[in-house]
Amino acid sequence: MITLDQLRNLKLSELTEEAHGWSTVSNSAYASRNRVTNEISAGLSSTQVGDASFWAIVRLGRLSNNYQYIHAECGLISAALTGLAEELAPVQRKLLNALEDARQAGFEVYGDGSVRYPEASPGETTLPGDTVEGNSSFIGKAMGSATAAANPNPNAALAQGIADTIASALAEATEIDGQYADALRRLKAAEGLDVTESTWADVSGDAAAVHGAADDVLKRNIPTDKSPAERKKWWDSLSPAEQTEYLAVYPDTIGYLDGIPATARDEANRLYLPQLMGKLEAQGDEDSKTKLAGLREIDSQLRAGSDPPMYLLGIGDEGNGRAIVSYGNPDTSRNVSAYVPGLGTKLDAEFASGKHGTMRRAFDTAYAARQKDPSSASIVWLGYDAPQSADVMSPADAEKGAPAYDRFMAGISATNENADPHITAIGHSYGSLTVGKATQEPGGIPGADDIILVGSPGTGVDTAADLGVSKEHVWVGAAPNDIVTHLPSKGEVAAGFGGLAAGPSGALIGSYLSDPDDDDLWFGKDPASSDFGANRFRTEPGPFVVDGKFPDVWDSTLDTNAHSNYFNPEKDQISTDNIGAIVAGQYNSVIPEARR
Repeated sequence: MITLDQLRNLKLSELTEEAHGWSTVSNSAYASRNRVTNEISAGLSSTQVGDASFWAIVRLGRLSNNYQYIHAECGLISAALTGLAEELAPVQRKLLNALEDARQAGFEVYGDGSVRYPEASPGETTLPGDTVEGNSSFIGKAMGSATAAANPNPNAALAQGIADTIASALAEATEIDGQYADALRRLKAAEGLDVTESTWADVSGDAAAVHGAADDVLKRNIPTDKSPAERKKWWDSLSPAEQTEYLAVYPDTIGYLDGIPATARDEANRLYLPQLMGKLEAQGDEDSKTKLAGLREIDSQLRAGSDPPMYLLGIGDEGNGRAIVSYGNPDTSRNVSAYVPGLGTKLDAEFASGKHGTMRRAFDTAYAARQKDPSSASIVWLGYDAPQSADVMSPADAEKGAPAYDRFMAGISATNENADPHITAIGHSYGSLTVGKATQEPGGIPGADDIILVGSPGTGVDTAADLGVSKEHVWVGAAPNDIVTHLPSKGEVAAGFGGLAAGPSGALIGSYLSDPDDDDLWFGKDPASSDFGANRFRTEPGPFVVDGKFPDVWDSTLDTNAHSNYFNPEKDQISTDNIGAIVAGQYNSVIPEARR
């Protein structure tokens, strides 16, 4: 229990000075980490070869990891002390005001918080004084007030109110002190120099404890409820030291906040990545293992480096997992695309696979675009829960993902440094429905100049002109043998043309046998049709059968058939080049295909 003397005599400036000291250590560790990684290790990698250089870089990596750990833990200590000082300040003021009220009234306040009021002589009768104790509970205050009101001494009610205020302040201070004491007790390092995933799991727990205590006073400064443009303005207003402090304490929030510049988001997520991996490792369930495999692959690729360079714009473990990766800097590039994947996509090892995964599609798009214009970047946006099985028949996941995609695109527009950036929204498979739904949100897709739809089962609209850009800037890739672009409409299913009861293969066959004048798909008008009115670009037809059988849309091996070749230069160079040309704004280089 915090005593009256402790709270009265507390020097909050000493807490803030201590917080500043820990912040200085944290920032110094951050600077040292960057120097080791970006200067020393990078210099060795570019100039030296051989075993000695290899093992030196390994040891430097260990040192860099240690500096990152110091940055995180010292930053959390600083945040806890800052939060403690800020929360205790109004409580201390409350106590001091009560003590001043007692002094002015001529009352005596004892060390236990009780208040002695003097006798009073309102008339010929002298009313004795007394000592009252405060009660911080609502019921206690009501009872105390009633008792004081019944006392004819006019000092009694005032003394009771002062005593209750003192008791309330001491109770609040004790509760605050307990919360922060519990958080600070966690902040201790294990012996040794190795920072492992279990160490980062401990850091994740430390961060959760500090956030639980300090979020009310520290996180309120982060403009999570503002527009991306306002968030960028807030970030730019911070000093470098302040930015580093936020990266230490809230890397998860800063890293996923649309409107924060790409380099800062990337840095925040690189700092958060080991914490999230440690958390998932500690949880140990199958879902956590699946997401952990994806994050480990992302971490491996970040360490290896790439050209175009990777920017980690978002990670998270909610739902089926979150991962937003850009190849090329989306803030400095004039051409920026953001691709939304579809059915079966989740944060797992396959998503992050460097050769055939979903992330690779963004890489190949960036590479193709940069052949036309080097100032190009391409993003894969897994910022929603894509359907995993039969829920692909419902638009619900797309409707939930659409607002998040629009917020992300607003952030891209807010942080891009070019006067007139060229921005392209790309949707593949079910992701094209998500893009379509995003165009129907108020204001449409912020900043979008072009929309590319590949392997689309429909967008939820009837014409290209309904997508918020002119129809001349809506582009469709539909491989002749892509089953998804031949799915029957709901009306055809009801009429029995092949139908989903016969399985997706039956639906494909049924679509060829059904009414040739019906150009509706499951989610609306076929984007490759003449009635839809978009530009269709050429693709390879893709295989019609796989291993002697019709491809199955529910099959997890969808990446072996025509539906997943659009971004793959090894299997469909024509489509990959066309997508790259559109992203680069080089429309004359696009090879057209006749509409259906």
